[in-house]
Amino acid sequence: MDDAILLEKLSKLPEKLKSEVADFVDFLTNKNVNGKDERRPVFGSAKGMFKMMPDFDEPLEDFKEYM
Repeated sequence: MDDAILLEKLSKLPEKLKSEVADFVDFLTNKNVNGKDERRPVFGSAKGMFKMMPDFDEPLEDFKEYM
């Protein structure tokens, strides 16, 4: 899209919406710096999401004949 078209559309917006557009442009700029996604997993962020069953280490019934 041409910059002139964007400026024309932007000039027609009320001031409140112009500030929202500016915030969104900042968001898009920071979202993908240099083509890399800067998000990294946080250690322990899945804590409490999974539960181990008490018999987790027990042999499976399906493999009894091989043991």
